[in-house]
Amino acid sequence: MTSRILLSIFLGLATLLAPVSADKETSRLDLILERGYLTVGTTGDFKPFTYLNPKTEEYEGIDIDAAKDIAAKLGVELHIEGTTWPTLVEGILEDRYDLAVGGITRTLSRQTQVYITEPYFQTGKCPLVREADVSKLSTIADLNQPSVRVGVNPGGTNERFVRQMLPQANVTVVEDNLSIPGKVLAGEFDVMITDNVEAMIFEKKLPGLAASHPSEPFTVEDFGYLLPRGDEAWLNWLNLYVHQANQKGYYRDWEEKWLELHSKPAEE
Repeated sequence: MTSRILLSIFLGLATLLAPVSADKETSRLDLILERGYLTVGTTGDFKPFTYLNPKTEEYEGIDIDAAKDIAAKLGVELHIEGTTWPTLVEGILEDRYDLAVGGITRTLSRQTQVYITEPYFQTGKCPLVREADVSKLSTIADLNQPSVRVGVNPGGTNERFVRQMLPQANVTVVEDNLSIPGKVLAGEFDVMITDNVEAMIFEKKLPGLAASHPSEPFTVEDFGYLLPRGDEAWLNWLNLYVHQANQKGYYRDWEEKWLELHSKPAEE
C-alpha cells in the first residue's frame, strides 16, 4: 500500500513539473520570432565572407548576404554585432548574439562549446607570398624555418595551423587581419597563412602578391555558422536554410558577386 501511495505521489509531481520543463526548453527560434529581430555576430575582417567597409561603415560579404536572407526568411530585422576571432565563441556563450557568421571553420574544439551548422563552403589553408617568392615559399618545409617571417591573425584556425605546422618559423600575431597582405607586400612579413579563397582575393587586389598552390591547399576545411548548444529547433531551421540556399544557388551567386567586388585592385 505504501509503495502505491509513493508511486502516485511521484507521478503526480512529474505531471505538475512537466509544463515547467517544457517552458524552459523554448527555442531561440521562438524568441527571435517573438521579439522581431535576429542578432548576428561577425568579425568584419575576412573577405569575401565578412567585411566592415570603412567607406559605407556597413558589413558586407557572402555571409552578410546570407544573414540578411535568413532574417528576411524569418520575417524579422537584422542586427549585426562586431566581434573578434578570439571572442567569437565567447559571444555565443554570453548570449551576445543568436548566430555567428563569417567564414568560420567547423572544428571539433568549437563543437564542444557551441553547435555548428551543416557546411556551406569548402576551403583550405595556403600561403600568400610575394610573387617573386612563390617557388621558394611553397611547402611546409619551406615555411617552417626561423628565417621565414609569418604574419597571422589571432584566435582562429589560421593561428592554430601556424602554431602546429610551423613551430620553427618567425611568427608575429597581427590583430588586424586585413593589414597582413599589405605587410607581406611591403616586406615586413614573408608569408601570410590564410584560406585559399582569401589568398586569391589579395593576389588580384594587390599586384605583386601570389597565392601559392590555392587549388591544392595544405588542409581541407568546411565553413558553418555557430549557435548556442542544445537548441535543436534553431539548429534544424538553420541546417534546412543552408541546404535550401545551396540547392537554389544562393551561395554560388553570392560567391561570384563578392569575389569580383573584393578582388578589385586597391585604389591609388
